[in-house]
Amino acid sequence: MFSDGILGKASREMVVNQVASFVPLQENVAERTLLDSLPDCLEWLEQIERADRDDIRAVLEKITHGQMLDLHRFNDPTKVRALETAADLDEYTYLVAGCVGEFWTRLCFRHLRDFASLIQDEMLALGRRYGMGLQLINVLRDAGSDLRAGRCYFPNDELGAIGLSAAQILSESDRLQPIYQRWMDKAQDGLAGGMQYSRAIRNRRVRAATVLPALIGARTLALLRKAGASALRQTIKVPRREVRAMILSLVVHLASHREIETIFHRYRK
Repeated sequence: MFSDGILGKASREMVVNQVASFVPLQENVAERTLLDSLPDCLEWLEQIERADRDDIRAVLEKITHGQMLDLHRFNDPTKVRALETAADLDEYTYLVAGCVGEFWTRLCFRHLRDFASLIQDEMLALGRRYGMGLQLINVLRDAGSDLRAGRCYFPNDELGAIGLSAAQILSESDRLQPIYQRWMDKAQDGLAGGMQYSRAIRNRRVRAATVLPALIGARTLALLRKAGASALRQTIKVPRREVRAMILSLVVHLASHREIETIFHRYRK
């Protein structure tokens, strides 16, 4: 119903009333505040210009579809279930993040004069690759907690090829490392796409905002590599002081290409 409300297929009142029925059940204050803001968000969506509204609806339709796929695939938290193939994982990372890279690109080409040195189709492809890489980093970072919640994003056919089941990963995490490393390499490739995307952006402020997730992602991958198999048993997160240092450096150096490359190579080690 939420998805239909965004697409204009269900009335705003219907969606608001439905959400209001379960908002009180949400114990997380921040999440409850987010849900309470839904009526204002839907009202705002109707007021913005049509091209932007169509793009917002298109990207959120894909994101909510990806979220619903998760609910269907992992509908029993008492059992650890895995995605079947690499294509399923690629589909997931595209639906919840790759499409966001495409959305950001369309928005910037529409609203920013002389946005990039590459044509829109090239930037769309890089934005898609960048978003998928960032989401893959989330998958790798959260693999341990996901497995404990019954969700395994590592493909079942890859696990089967080494005689490992999704339910065995936490107790035999060393055996997962070849698969984990292959997906880390793919995530790194996504970040390389993000860096190429950012290099093409002419506006310094937009370049800084766009490249920051790649810098944080590079540091996250470095921490995951250092942790090895133990990454499944601990929380891997870039310290806030490092993120603040990245932002400060981008500001001080006006998001110059040289400084961005320096930060990226420093934090990926």
